Amino acid sequence: MSDLVPVPPDLFRRVAALGVDIPDLLERVGLSTAQSTFSTAEQMAFWRTLAEVAPHRDIGLRLGSEKTADQRNLAEIAASHAATVEEALQRIARYKRLVCAERVTVARQGDEASIQFRWVHARGPIPHLLVECVFAAVVKLVHDASGSALVPRRIELARRRADAALLEGHFGCTVAFDEPQDRLVLASEDLARRFRPQRGEIYAQLLPSLEAALDDRTPTFPDEVRDVLRRHMVGDAVTIARVARDLALTPRTLQRRLSKEGTSYHALLDEVRRDTALRLLEATSLTEGEIAFFLGFEELNSFTRAFRTWEGTTPRRWRTSRAA
Repeated sequence: MSDLVPVPPDLFRRVAALGVDIPDLLERVGLSTAQSTFSTAEQMAFWRTLAEVAPHRDIGLRLGSEKTADQRNLAEIAASHAATVEEALQRIARYKRLVCAERVTVARQGDEASIQFRWVHARGPIPHLLVECVFAAVVKLVHDASGSALVPRRIELARRRADAALLEGHFGCTVAFDEPQDRLVLASEDLARRFRPQRGEIYAQLLPSLEAALDDRTPTFPDEVRDVLRRHMVGDAVTIARVARDLALTPRTLQRRLSKEGTSYHALLDEVRRDTALRLLEATSLTEGEIAFFLGFEELNSFTRAFRTWEGTTPRRWRTSRAA
């Protein structure tokens, strides 16, 4: 299990914009702006030290709630393209499982659903600002994607009572302290809240050159299927039923038409995944885990095995050879 957490590319800039001296902060923690990943220990040290040097107590809440659409990481972008809150949380959980040593769990009990974030390799209490930032980011994402405010049932925090008025004012709910775990508690019905269709496609944002190339030729039926696969490849497995629905066909008719063209749904899915993987490895700085997440793989090892079948080597070695 990897103990590396991707550092959002705009993290230091956003923290600096809130009045923090970034060189001083990083010197205290022993980090540099050139780092693209944190270890769990470095991540915890960063957030603990940020609490010491930040000029405003609400900096964690602001980092989570003031993030704009273009500042979201891959997991948040994919989550915003989900159909419901529950599906969005499932996508975030799978991203964490594939990319870093973090776990997201959603537990239902009666008419409540609790969301918990766990840093597997963390030692000691989780920094207050990190918890507040993560919870605020979830509430913000749901608000933006659904078009209406999300008010939690309550926030449960595993720490002594402090800043209650600040936290309750931000989240609009009761905040309970001295709890066993940090949890964001929602009404169960909030998990079914539907998201609005999102403008733009992740694939086009990451790989605009490919989209432009596709526009220059007359599409065949397999091309139409490839286009639907790319459009829905947003951090989740794309089923044949979903593709068929987009093309106003039944899955059986879709398969029959592809068979007449000398191909199949699974062959096209494999082709799109391969092509996308190669382009992402060459043109972006996304990690192998992030690419596996984007392509809809459930495990990093599954992506690595598929890539070996495609290219006869691992994603890391292929990327290194292209950079040489």
